Amino acid sequence: MGSKNKLKRFRENEKFSNVIQPSRENLTDAEFEWKGRWNEFFKNDKPIILELGCGKGEYSVGLAQQNPNANFIGIDIKGARFWRGAKTAQEENLHNVAFLRTQIELITHVFAENEVSEIWITFPDPQIKYKRTKHRLTNSEFLQKYKQILKDDGFVNLKTDSEFMHGYTLGLLHGEGHEVIYSHHDIYKNEYSPKEVREIQTFYEKQYLEKGKPITYIQFKIK
Repeated sequence: MGSKNKLKRFRENEKFSNVIQPSRENLTDAEFEWKGRWNEFFKNDKPIILELGCGKGEYSVGLAQQNPNANFIGIDIKGARFWRGAKTAQEENLHNVAFLRTQIELITHVFAENEVSEIWITFPDPQIKYKRTKHRLTNSEFLQKYKQILKDDGFVNLKTDSEFMHGYTLGLLHGEGHEVIYSHHDIYKNEYSPKEVREIQTFYEKQYLEKGKPITYIQFKIK
């Protein structure tokens, strides 16, 4: 993407009412204005559901379209990417989806305890090298951050084309005693997979499917 396009998207993001872009200092040095008050942002008491590393925001928008009785927040540090999702939501008058530009590591600065009902992690970078373990979005440290903000009955969804990420996460969940609700190594060969897992597809997911790559899925609770 050219620098001019990026700058244009950054400027548009600043005008979108469904985009929140706090600075790191806003989150670490002071209480973030919407922490514990996200239902006030959406002006209702519907469940809050997150997509971490939302990319272009296709999944956040797709979930919002299918589930008008919940609020969705796509989170990514790259605003030029989720610009597409934010713009689509504006064009389609979807008032139950927003986008937050921040690092996932700061998630406990953004959401209060028991504020989130569900988390989606869709096609994250598997960070295969051992020295990159700390950046995997399902490592032990991240799971504990998610536990802090999730409601007692809240759960996490991991959808990935990476067999490594799928296996790593399953091993970690079993090893730490978390609850695996559902797991499958090829969701499109299993008619019992949740419909939102099969019916919503990202741009990259479609490319993976064209190449014959299986798409894996795990739904779990953090104990």
